[in-house]
Amino acid sequence: MELFIKGGILVFVYFTAVFFIAQKVNNNSIADIAWGPGFVVLTLYVLISSPQLHQRLILGGAFTVIWGLRLFFYISIRNWGKPEDYRYIEMRKKWGEKNYYIKAFIKVFFIQGVFLYIISVPILIMGNAERGNLSSTAFAGALVWIIGFFFEGVGDYQLRKFIRNPKNKGKIMRYGLWKYTRHPNYFGEAAMWWGIYLISLNSFKAAWGIISPITISYLLLFVSGVPLLEKKYMKREEFREYAKVTNKFFPWFPKKR
Repeated sequence: MELFIKGGILVFVYFTAVFFIAQKVNNNSIADIAWGPGFVVLTLYVLISSPQLHQRLILGGAFTVIWGLRLFFYISIRNWGKPEDYRYIEMRKKWGEKNYYIKAFIKVFFIQGVFLYIISVPILIMGNAERGNLSSTAFAGALVWIIGFFFEGVGDYQLRKFIRNPKNKGKIMRYGLWKYTRHPNYFGEAAMWWGIYLISLNSFKAAWGIISPITISYLLLFVSGVPLLEKKYMKREEFREYAKVTNKFFPWFPKKR
């Protein structure tokens, strides 16, 4: 239990520091850049503080650190030198000037800290376990994580390459992995956390960690991931045609028309 409490305090301190940095540079988009490293910081703390550095914790911790660092570098390269993301600009307009800093802290940084903590529950569970030899569930989880990492990493790479080509300006990405799902990167991210959950599942007591993959899947499917992009691009005829033949989230072969 001590690990859970101290982990929560660490996350709070981390996002409080990120909040002050964001206000210093007047850019709340820094919260996106800080998302991945937040998991890395908490995971490293768990690895150092765990009473037993067992196989499940090492595997799950390594996967989390790899995912967090890759996401950090990808978002940093994408956002570096750019103005604040349109989502945060809209939030500023909606909040107004009254109690702005309180609203920004609670609605952006504090809430992200809460979600990060919830999603990290499998890591905390593994860190609190006295033993954790690898079993069939751990190997299954590793396979699911690898599939997810492939979809997120390759999907992001293909999209970035597509966007950087001047010939594709104004066009919709619908090639490579994007041919089978409109959001391969988001599918991959959800899959990785389902994989980490399976790795943590060494007993029935660890089953409650399912709150982690359910939370990240819900956020991506219904809150901050898929819905925002779908709303943005559904205004375009090409995307609507694309959506008629391509699954929104789970990869599958395009529908024939």
